[in-house]
Amino acid sequence: MTSDPHAPIDPEAAPADSLISQVPAEIPMPEAAELAAQETAELPSPPAPSPSPLSRLIAQMRDEIRRVILGQEDVIEQVLAAFLAGGHVLLEGKPGLGKTHLVTTLARTFGGVSARIQFTPDLMPSDVTGFRMFDMKSQTFQLRRGPVFTHLLLADEINRAPAKTQSALLEVMQERQVTIDGETLLLEPPFMTLATQNPVEHEGTYPLPEAQLDRFIMKVLIDYPNREAECEIVARAAAENPGGFAGSVRTVCGPAEIVAGQQATAEVQVVPEVVAYAVALAQATREARSIALGAGTRGAISLVRIGKAFAALDGRDFVIPDDIKRAALPVLRHRVQLTPEVAISGQDVDAVLRAIVDTVPAPRQ
Repeated sequence: MTSDPHAPIDPEAAPADSLISQVPAEIPMPEAAELAAQETAELPSPPAPSPSPLSRLIAQMRDEIRRVILGQEDVIEQVLAAFLAGGHVLLEGKPGLGKTHLVTTLARTFGGVSARIQFTPDLMPSDVTGFRMFDMKSQTFQLRRGPVFTHLLLADEINRAPAKTQSALLEVMQERQVTIDGETLLLEPPFMTLATQNPVEHEGTYPLPEAQLDRFIMKVLIDYPNREAECEIVARAAAENPGGFAGSVRTVCGPAEIVAGQQATAEVQVVPEVVAYAVALAQATREARSIALGAGTRGAISLVRIGKAFAALDGRDFVIPDDIKRAALPVLRHRVQLTPEVAISGQDVDAVLRAIVDTVPAPRQ
């Protein structure tokens, strides 16, 4: 018995193969495109990663400082990095470039207290740390705290004071404490010292010893701003109320948030390869023929700490080799000394350090 090929197929009686053969091999193109569009529309888009509290805090502080300090982007970045790393900064630049303004503006962003010491040849250590004075009325010795009891300390022209006065800052910078008449007094965190040097006038100055230079985590160079920024600075300074704009700096956080930010910066991840890269850079300065005195282990530690701070400034929770390269010049320039023949030839420290950084291979990211 022959079956009619044009007869309708009974789904219950027909085998599975014949059912499959009746299904169209492909969906028509218009229908396929419509189905694909529906599936795409139904898929939810991945949410954008929200910035961390530390990233938001840094961005707000940076914006407030930029409103007042113009034309010094690198200086602002480096000072903020040192602040997050919990270190101290040696500022070097010609007079009148806003070093004091930078300190007071940074203090206003977190509601902190700032103080300034003008170092002179007759400045005594007690003028820095404080002293006890006998009170005739109460017949007791009263403590008079020095200007170091603050959050941000500006040590202006530190190289004009004698060595014993300069050394009075060592315990304060390293231990965050002051000893007066045998009594140890702790400083309220956060605390950072920003010391300035005048590179023009060297008469009557006392060069900082290597032991004290090593206490500064960075040496930041302040140069003249560009023409546009300088015109804006002059226009503001010539206004009726020159301090009005600086006084409008918004307080974005408190000292407790800064301390928490410093702790979060210390917890930024760094892989062993990046640590080895920082150590290799420090060792390369000791082996270079153009350098008489290279960076020590503290220099390598500072490279990693500032690398973490730069990573936090960029909104990352891990350090990459470029962070270490970015930190090399400000971290190492005051920790090395050139040989006499290289110094006489006119080469500066930064040029020598750039050549060293180029010769040390960086790990692959």
